[in-house]
Amino acid sequence: MILRTSLTSPFGRKPRLAAAVLGLSGRIEVELADFLDETDSLRRQNPLGKIPTLVLADGSTLYDSRVILEYLDHLAGGGRILPSEPAARFAALRLQALGDGILDAGVLRRLETMFRDEPLRSAGWLTYQSGKMSRALDALEVAPPSDSDIFVGEIAVACALGFIDFRLGDDWRSARPRLAGWYERFAARCPGFAETAPR
Repeated sequence: MILRTSLTSPFGRKPRLAAAVLGLSGRIEVELADFLDETDSLRRQNPLGKIPTLVLADGSTLYDSRVILEYLDHLAGGGRILPSEPAARFAALRLQALGDGILDAGVLRRLETMFRDEPLRSAGWLTYQSGKMSRALDALEVAPPSDSDIFVGEIAVACALGFIDFRLGDDWRSARPRLAGWYERFAARCPGFAETAPR
């Protein structure tokens, strides 16, 4: 399998981290993709032109990160990072949605400052996205992820926090010591965490 991504993409980090957790890293070749380059084959592999995209042995593709994580869990026998029992499954999916929502808002903030000249940037838009992130982080402070599980939710939240550190530089830790503590413990116990860090 070939994972089309970049080494700085938080959404691309999710399947790389999941593969490490599931013992599947050796079955996946990471191939860099440039979603801004219209000549990159990514646009033929994924009509949305987005990363990550997983190219399977038969040439078919899977996207986005949530679908790829579910496929990797299936390859590993199922129930490993996506629980089978309904209550645990939907709790994991809900947590993944929260982590992905932080990432969505963070990426929109990054793109606003990356692609728009300063006079054209919308302060209101940036504040709106920052508000989403703050509320989500506050919710995670009240109820941090599990210290024992590594499910899709924990993976998504860890990738979101790593993205904030790498791209945005927000001080999310000071007011959220419980979440900060969880993140440090997760980093220490999660296979592949250091190896998949954005660079």
